[in-house]
Amino acid sequence: MSWLAWQWKDIGAAEDALGDAFATALARWPIDGVPDSPEGWLMTAAKRNLLKAARRQRLANDPALTILWPDENTPVASTNEIPDDRLRLMFVCAHPSIESSVRTALMLQVVLGLEAHRIADAFLVSAEAMTKRLVRAKAKIRTAGIRFDEPTSIELPGRLDAVLEAIYGAYVCGCGQALDDAVDVLAQEAVYLAELVCHQAADEPHRAEAQGLFALLLYCEARRPARLDAEGDFVPLDRHDVAEWNEALISRANALLAAAADRRMPGPFQLEAAIQSAHCDRLRFGSASWRDIVTLYQRLLAISPNVGARIGHAMAAAKASTDPQIGLALLEAIGPEQMVHHQPWWAARAQLLNDAGRFAEARSAYTRAHSLTKDPVLQRYLMKRIEMTALLS
Repeated sequence: MSWLAWQWKDIGAAEDALGDAFATALARWPIDGVPDSPEGWLMTAAKRNLLKAARRQRLANDPALTILWPDENTPVASTNEIPDDRLRLMFVCAHPSIESSVRTALMLQVVLGLEAHRIADAFLVSAEAMTKRLVRAKAKIRTAGIRFDEPTSIELPGRLDAVLEAIYGAYVCGCGQALDDAVDVLAQEAVYLAELVCHQAADEPHRAEAQGLFALLLYCEARRPARLDAEGDFVPLDRHDVAEWNEALISRANALLAAAADRRMPGPFQLEAAIQSAHCDRLRFGSASWRDIVTLYQRLLAISPNVGARIGHAMAAAKASTDPQIGLALLEAIGPEQMVHHQPWWAARAQLLNDAGRFAEARSAYTRAHSLTKDPVLQRYLMKRIEMTALLS
């Protein structure tokens, strides 16, 4: 779909054309048989649908139509040398005329193919609300006549932050604990795009944040092998066997973070990466410096007070002070009424209540956290915590 949208420069038209192609396939393939190249068949059918729609609008003589005639293997010309179609389309989706609140979601759906319900989970909204948000955005694109023109080199820096947010969103969506190939591929795609945009922004003043994002993802990837034990059960970060961490990736992330710091343009992704770097100090010193982590979270909250950072700060403050009540107070300050459906908040609250010896309350919070995740690995871990607190309460 992203190739069609890029070639036709219209998300709505490409989406409609591909949808019609799928509908035709559902009707014809059971009778005619599945073609040797289903993807090629769908692409050809979608292109024909676009041409038919254009003719109906009396645009058949528009020279822009000729770009649809090359076969699927014909490379797309690029005037700005963005070397990847997906990355190019992400920069297009960051158009300033598109509402900033929906740009990331639009990129995740249109470019990376995520379904609305998965995007909704990352944005802490219902699937219905996210679907409506995306439909409104696409309708505005269509009615406002926003064309999918590749941004100029002058426009790229102004769109970089939105693209970085989308890449990070893709990694978060693709970083489930379950051994799911589709999920793993999405995480790896996000790492690839982060590296690509880091190189693409080589001469940009905001490259520091691109380096920060790439470093952040590398720290997370370095620890991935330790997230599950030999039985496939979830292992919290502070209980990881550091022998399973990938030191080469951590070293690479450290170098990226140092290069970003040299630019003296601190931003949220650099601070997030610095927090993960502090966690990785366990490799050298045997423990993480929780006071340093608290300080980094405070700096992060000063410029980006998002929910994830506030939860992380609460957990770090409890560790640094060895007083879970401090962490619980910080969690309460976020506003429980806003966190009703936020699984990480309930999981953090459950852990802190358990650490405080308030086992009955911890069991209730673990139960709530369990009900809010669909990841079977996390569900199994949380169920064990529920059973443990039941014995202690």
